[in-house]
Amino acid sequence: MGQDVDAREFTREDRTRYRAKVRRCLDALASMLGEADFSVDHPQIGIEVEFNLVDAAGDPALRNAEALDRIADEGFQTELGLFNLEVNVPPVQIGGRGLAKIAEKLRDDLMHADRQAAAVDARLLMIGILPTLQESHFTGDAISANPRYHLLSDQILAARGEDIEIEIDGVDRLATTTDTIIPEAACTSTQLHLQVEPDEFGAAWNASQAVAGVQLAVGANSPFLLGRQLWHETRIALFEQATDTRSEELKVQGVRPRVWFGERWITSVFDLFEENAKYFPALLPVVEEEDPIEELAAGRIPSLAELKLHNGTVYRWNRPIYDVANGRPHLRIENRLLPAGPTVVDTLANAAFFYGLVKALVLAERPVWSQMSFTTAEENFHAAARTGIETELAWPNLGTVPARELVVRHLLPLAYAGLESSAVDQDVASRLLGIIEQRCITGRNGATWMIEAFRRHPRSATDRLVALRDLTMEYREHMLSGEPVHTWTHHG
Repeated sequence: MGQDVDAREFTREDRTRYRAKVRRCLDALASMLGEADFSVDHPQIGIEVEFNLVDAAGDPALRNAEALDRIADEGFQTELGLFNLEVNVPPVQIGGRGLAKIAEKLRDDLMHADRQAAAVDARLLMIGILPTLQESHFTGDAISANPRYHLLSDQILAARGEDIEIEIDGVDRLATTTDTIIPEAACTSTQLHLQVEPDEFGAAWNASQAVAGVQLAVGANSPFLLGRQLWHETRIALFEQATDTRSEELKVQGVRPRVWFGERWITSVFDLFEENAKYFPALLPVVEEEDPIEELAAGRIPSLAELKLHNGTVYRWNRPIYDVANGRPHLRIENRLLPAGPTVVDTLANAAFFYGLVKALVLAERPVWSQMSFTTAEENFHAAARTGIETELAWPNLGTVPARELVVRHLLPLAYAGLESSAVDQDVASRLLGIIEQRCITGRNGATWMIEAFRRHPRSATDRLVALRDLTMEYREHMLSGEPVHTWTHHG
């Protein structure tokens, strides 16, 4: 959820000053993009994964503070809900065995944290939405203690002026209301970071948007919410609705949602930051002392704190990130649309597919986004969220084609080529992309495995919660085994 903010009230004057400061940051960024050195010899990749905590029965364990005390690792931190944790794996270079190193580190972190948290009856689960969540968990009492979360919840509800409505039509129908943003905590994701140079950023972001639907189709892992079977990747609909600051009237007027696919292909990273400043009022108008223009004039690199904080409250599925490391500015894409899980190796397979595919599409002579409308990319994205691996996707020169066929025949060869041009060791690329291929051949990803496990459960018709608890604990066994999801079987 980004940087910490102290509990406080905001005045109208705060908002006016903050808007002016964000614009000043934009001016500084514009001149930096023209003059500053953002170059990277070896671009880095990084991964953040959000976990759910469950008790011995598979129900949510609202104990993240106690679990963190036991884990005692700076890489782990709280998330919005008391039943969430997040781990941040330090960035590495993608070349050589980079992806394998991340897999090893993530696996070690998961097993260590799981052993430690067990002492407070909390166990880690990598899953898009925890199937055993109930309405009773969707209250303000389930929000983590960090003041930032409560402040953000209050600001979103105040901007909206009414309770948040969640309505999702899937196999079942869900309609509920909430007076906090806690439903957002139900959405546990994997975030993939890709460092990009300014002159390649537009192409890399466009490529990321173009493949978003494909990523979701093969990686879907969130079919259940509040006891109902909804979309294969229900997180997408839930996240879009849980942070929506717009009343019905504002939606009708065409005001943009804060969880946003975007609306056009871009030419520069500046386009995205400018849109954020232009279209979205501040949620957390905290003004810092630093003047970015003065910093530049003095030959220093500004932190652009207001721009970064504002950017962190616009939830693009592919978010632009500006940061400073070791005194040097850099840019990266934060790909936020994938669910957590099902296993560490599945997570890294999703990452390898994304990094390889984006690289190949950026290098392609004829960019895919010059042949596909932005609306088509967005329609693919929502279709894949709804129906997962069996979705039919629109793709240039192919028309509408089953996602499984599109990936195996057309996109996996590109992903291999992209990883090869990034100097990824061949055995690493083959192992990880082979998992994506097998998912497509078997038609099994996290979502389809869960739907099948639920359908086959003897209690699914009479006691859904019992069936979902059993499913959750069976899923956890498989997750700990570390075997990729396409190999999973069912009990009984």
